[in-house]
Order: sequence, then structure tokens, then C-alpha cells
Amino acid sequence: MDSITLIGLLAATCTTASFIPQVVHILKTGNVEGISLMMYSIFTFGVACWLIYGVIISDLPMILANLITLLLALSVLILTISKRRKQAALPAQSAEE
Repeated sequence: MDSITLIGLLAATCTTASFIPQVVHILKTGNVEGISLMMYSIFTFGVACWLIYGVIISDLPMILANLITLLLALSVLILTISKRRKQAALPAQSAEE
């Protein structure tokens, strides 16, 4: 493996790993208050485009990084939407009781 590919893999590892604390935080605390759905939606779409681009040009670091980042960003989006729906349903259920 050449040094350029290693630099790409290192960069991919760092930027991808940066999403792990956010996912862990949401799973542990359930707190999604500071998450911007618009930002994560646009970001996730962009990552999906980068993944497609990486596949087209057959760039391993780009494919690996964006595949994993896409999964993590989707996790944040899905968890945020799920938690917010549950939180919104709670006051409605309390009012009915």
C-alpha cells in the first residue's frame, strides 16, 4: 500500500470515528436535543454521494470511510427521529389519561 493510500485511510479513520461519540451519547442518554435534523439530512445525502463517487473511481479509502460514516450518520438521524417522535407522543398520552 502506498503512502498516499495510507494518508487517505488515516484521514478516513479520523473523520469517520468522530461520529462514534455522538451515536454512543444518544444511545446512552437518549438526548437528541442538540441534533439538527436538517444538517444531518443534508450531510447524510452528501456522504451517500461521496460513497457513490468513491465506488465509481474505485478509491478504497473513500469507499470505506463514506460507507461507515453513512451508517453512523443514518444511525444519528434514525435515533433522533425515533426519540423525538416518542417524546412528542408522551405529552399526548399524558393528556388522554
